[in-house]
Amino acid sequence: MDPIETLAERPAETAILLDVDGALAPIVPRPEDARVPPETQAELRRLNERYALVACVSGRAGEDAARVVGVPGLVYIGNHGLELEPDADEWAEKLHRLLAETAWPRTEDKRLSAALHYRDAQDEAAARKALDEIAARAERQGFRTRYGRKVLEILPPLDANKGTAVRRLLADRRLERALYAGDDTTDLDAFGALDGLEIGIRVAVASPEGPAGLRAAADVVVDGPAELLTLLRDL
Repeated sequence: MDPIETLAERPAETAILLDVDGALAPIVPRPEDARVPPETQAELRRLNERYALVACVSGRAGEDAARVVGVPGLVYIGNHGLELEPDADEWAEKLHRLLAETAWPRTEDKRLSAALHYRDAQDEAAARKALDEIAARAERQGFRTRYGRKVLEILPPLDANKGTAVRRLLADRRLERALYAGDDTTDLDAFGALDGLEIGIRVAVASPEGPAGLRAAADVVVDGPAELLTLLRDL
């Protein structure tokens, strides 16, 4: 039987876990302009009535992810899972000071983490060089940094990621069946969190900018948010 069909047989025991940007919402030049399309919103409402858990696990702050998705009643976990970590607030003030000393035109301050975007940079090579210097300064202050799709992320040095968030969500609800869909490097942690479940389906939302390892780690590959919507309609 098709794994999607198998997963859909017992919705009351199953979680649907989804990244937001690049998965549910198409990537746009200005992250603040991103929105989940109405037809996807309708599908999310249907899934939320049917499944034990429908959660959006995002790099955005949780409140911002809820704004972009626009569907009340779902579970929203932001900051790559940092919002579930009790020690994260200790680093929020340090991050505030770091950003106050950092001149970057497209800075997304998410309180517990930050995203410095360069999608609209005229010279991407020069932008990456400047961001490398910012990353080095952040790391000297104890932060962790990583690059995603046209973005540098600055995070506190905590053992938190989308994978730890997924594990907590599933453990709290005692669910052993789940699907996770995502499009970027940080979603690989969430893929790993499905290891050992009764059924765990990893969906790569592919794009030319996506990491090479995403397809290799996935059970199912779809071409962008439109094909992800088609998959969700089968659940």
